[in-house]
Amino acid sequence: MTAIAVLASGRGTNLMALERAMAAGEVPGTLALVAADREAPALRWAGEQGLATFFADARQIGMAEWERRLLEALDASQADLIVLAGFMRVLSPDFVERFQQRIVNVHPSLLPAFPGLDAIGQALSHGVRVTGVTVHFVDRGLDAGPIILQEALAVRQGEPRAELEARVHAVEHRLLPQAVRLLSLGRLEVRGRIVHILEG
Repeated sequence: MTAIAVLASGRGTNLMALERAMAAGEVPGTLALVAADREAPALRWAGEQGLATFFADARQIGMAEWERRLLEALDASQADLIVLAGFMRVLSPDFVERFQQRIVNVHPSLLPAFPGLDAIGQALSHGVRVTGVTVHFVDRGLDAGPIILQEALAVRQGEPRAELEARVHAVEHRLLPQAVRLLSLGRLEVRGRIVHILEG
């Protein structure tokens, strides 16, 4: 069974969605480690569930030292793959290379549109008619890795931002476990920039 590490910085709703999918047997894996770069509700929730956790404040020790300590925790947990779920930092090229095609991220836009912070705000300020969610492999670029899954959402005229955010999050909570399931089952093959989903 696949051992999965989750990196989080915030509330942990994608982490919780992934855990629910595992508990329901939809994702063949276990949560081997939950790691955070700051004090976060996601970390507290993981501790309450009895999950293995890692915490160090990257703002105090620096990202290089944070990654060094995280690598020790990942080795101890024997994690097979890493999921970024609301993780708000850019991993170093060396770290990404070590886990090539074993790190996935969920992003609240239809990449390559609106990478980086506040993707929903970016989309609204541009007046787009359609936005969505992307799950992708992490590479050296900012939200630039090969795309695994995407789903579009219509932006309703006059819709409050909070309502759009809620709809986007609902898609994230469904799409991320689907992508992790495919990766756990070995059904993803990357050829160039294209991710092919193999028959299962």
